[in-house]
Amino acid sequence: MAALLEDIVPALDGLDASQPDEALLHQAVEANVRQTVRLLRETPEGQARLAQGTMKLVGAVYELESGRVRFLE
Repeated sequence: MAALLEDIVPALDGLDASQPDEALLHQAVEANVRQTVRLLRETPEGQARLAQGTMKLVGAVYELESGRVRFLE
């Protein structure tokens, strides 16, 4: 589990820790999704599939409270 947390930490750089906890949590989740999409795009497999047009990467957040999926730009 510790290794997984270490993987998330770089995505959190630049977040404003003075925000209320709920706002900070939402920003952290979005930052993690954006970093994960970026890392997938940078893999040789991701680059090849994107170049071939056989794959599209889209980041999204599932909101537990509403059951809604919110796609990120």
